[in-house]
Amino acid sequence: MIEVRNVVKTYDSVRAVDKLSFAAKPGEIFGLIGPNGAGKSTTIRMIMNIIAPDSGQVLLDGRPLCEADKNRIGYLPEERGLYKKMKVGDLLTFLAEVKGGDRQASAQRIDRWLERFDIADWKERKVDELSKGMAQKVQFIGTVAHDPDVLLFDEPFSGLDPMSQDMLLEAFLELKRAGKTILFSTHIMDHAEKICERILIINKSREVLSGSLAEVKQRYGSPTVRIEFDGDAAFVSGLPFVKACRQFPRALEVELADYEDTDKLYCALAGRVKVRRFEQLEPSLHSIFIRLVGAAQEDLNA
Repeated sequence: MIEVRNVVKTYDSVRAVDKLSFAAKPGEIFGLIGPNGAGKSTTIRMIMNIIAPDSGQVLLDGRPLCEADKNRIGYLPEERGLYKKMKVGDLLTFLAEVKGGDRQASAQRIDRWLERFDIADWKERKVDELSKGMAQKVQFIGTVAHDPDVLLFDEPFSGLDPMSQDMLLEAFLELKRAGKTILFSTHIMDHAEKICERILIINKSREVLSGSLAEVKQRYGSPTVRIEFDGDAAFVSGLPFVKACRQFPRALEVELADYEDTDKLYCALAGRVKVRRFEQLEPSLHSIFIRLVGAAQEDLNA
């Protein structure tokens, strides 16, 4: 288990991370969520002991992280970097051995992941021949090839096409089933919502909220309705009981002030548009994030 206790980091009088605390457990995917510049990467670098916190602690299985523990961790940084003149297979073998991985077992894992990501044919090709998406898959494999107990991914979906993103999401779930402790940072709510058990949202170095996904939605979510219609529904955003409105072609997702407002919304639509579908949705993490991060920003600027 990785535990972060009250960590603080300041650069030139600017507080990059301000008293953050959380824990990521074995067999769990933990999401560290926030906008760009919130402090996510700094937090992960402190976990890796790349930079030291000004105060607070990072613990692995209840004790301070030491140099030898780094081989138990797989780390994919936001800043991608590979040895471009090496062959893909040689590079992955090298990365596994540097982290203390058994050569034969690592080779089997490497081959399996190359097949899994549909890039096995590129094993004997040089890294500088890879597309950006392929290179990111290779770097992911390099992160897991030595079979670490703990996996830290900093914005792992950045730059990947939708199909590759889905492959990576499935890979995370497989690693979770294998009992790995997984922490990843993202500013994309859909990814966190699909795979995370627990999340921590930060903004401007501070915690905004934390908890299980179910707890967060129950505590902070608002009733949301999806409407598919024919006609002009532009008036909906101006209704007094509507908190937010996301527009799609011939559809709206409407966030309401109260569950009792569902009937009011339907009545307001009647006679003005032809309603083809009226469906109550689970509150989305996206809507919660937008509302609470916006509120936190206003508090900080006050």
